[in-house]
Amino acid sequence: MSQVLRSTRRVFCLVAFALAIWLAAPCVGIASDQERAALRAGAAAVDISPQQFPVNMPGGFSANMAESVHDPVFARALVLADDQIELAIVVVDNLGIARQVADEARAIIVERCGIPTERVMVSATHTHSAPASNVQDGPEASVAYRTRVIEGIAEAVVQAHQALRPAAVAAAVHPLPDEVFNRRWFLKPGKMPLNPFGQMDQVRMNPGTSADVLDRPAGPTDPDVTVLSLRDARSRRPLALLANYALHYVGGIPRGQVSADYFGEFVRLMPHRLRAGDDFVAILANGASGDINNIPFLVTRPPRAPFEQVRIVARKTADAAWHAWRSIEQHQTQVPLGMVQREITLKHRRPTPEQIEYAEQVLAITDEEQRAELPRLAEAYARRTLSLAEAEPTLDVHLQTVRIGDFAICAIPFETLVEIGLDIKARSPFSTTMVLGITNGYHGYLPTPEQHELGGYETWLGTCRIQEDASVIITDHLLEMLAELKGAD
Repeated sequence: MSQVLRSTRRVFCLVAFALAIWLAAPCVGIASDQERAALRAGAAAVDISPQQFPVNMPGGFSANMAESVHDPVFARALVLADDQIELAIVVVDNLGIARQVADEARAIIVERCGIPTERVMVSATHTHSAPASNVQDGPEASVAYRTRVIEGIAEAVVQAHQALRPAAVAAAVHPLPDEVFNRRWFLKPGKMPLNPFGQMDQVRMNPGTSADVLDRPAGPTDPDVTVLSLRDARSRRPLALLANYALHYVGGIPRGQVSADYFGEFVRLMPHRLRAGDDFVAILANGASGDINNIPFLVTRPPRAPFEQVRIVARKTADAAWHAWRSIEQHQTQVPLGMVQREITLKHRRPTPEQIEYAEQVLAITDEEQRAELPRLAEAYARRTLSLAEAEPTLDVHLQTVRIGDFAICAIPFETLVEIGLDIKARSPFSTTMVLGITNGYHGYLPTPEQHELGGYETWLGTCRIQEDASVIITDHLLEMLAELKGAD
């Protein structure tokens, strides 16, 4: 064989070998990782503090009028994108954003920046010190505030979309058990009062702090502060941080003033914790906190000045978020993004004929002495009972899940009891999962069937308006949606 022929064959074999290695590369995931588009992220915050007064701040059983702003309330947005999908997560300082309000904001978002409606998540912090989001008829100031909320949500997403830049992402968790307490308690014998329906519950919400009354809490707490950290891929500076803690709210706001509660104070502190720039956006979302508050039962806390406890809890939560952020070893620039939305239909609870009769009897009482002998809140729940008797038979509920790498978010439009959030986290196929309550609507409380059996405020007819096994149905759907996102690898 000639020297030329041998050389030609040798070159051919080397080329064939190299080609074989190149073709085999996708089998070990190299090509797929390289082909995955780089993450982009943007964040923005828009002040939605009311400009007209007075406005009512809902959350109790009587009017709570605000005459001024103590600290501003915001709509804060995080937009994430790659070459396949754009999605937005918005957190609003409000008791609860009505589904209709969120939908009107989504329509504006589609028009202004093209993010589809099913790719926009709208959550509320559940501060009890902000005006209602959905007053359409009534005082001018309250109606005007609805428009301000809608435009603020849309503008926050538009600004975040305009700020999109190459980004890196990571998630982490740090416990803060000190400031979360289950507010549903078993009481000692003879200490349980009648509920508004003239019946005896097994547990009571917020029964005071006396050791002579309290027996044991009726449920657990979720101690974790979970964070999703975004940083600029080029400068490596913090870009945004989305945090989550299962705490109802703190309260102790100066009377008659609008406030973002501890959610807003947390946001004020986080840029200092991370040494972030002026364009950094911190966000604190509420978790599964339907039965969790900041009252240390069986402990007598020293008296606090107005807003003092808010600052204490915000500082501790910011510290926990910083510890979680500091534990992150690496941010990733290439992660799969995904979002799944489902519309499910649940049944409204219906009062029994006996409950309707009792409600009518309560509302028929005109004698002041007889009314004074009624159980606490009897008249309020009599009206709620009759309202449910006339309600539509079903309720359409909007569920969403988001995937950001091996991190996931579940969105539930209820004040969700903590056991539900803990269960979803434990069964999620993702390494870190954040559960957001009061998101994409606000439909009352969501107890478990086991908590329904115990009774108490969160389970009362009118506080919880949907079928008693709704938490099981919702959890099953969310886990299926998470599995769908996980299976998209």
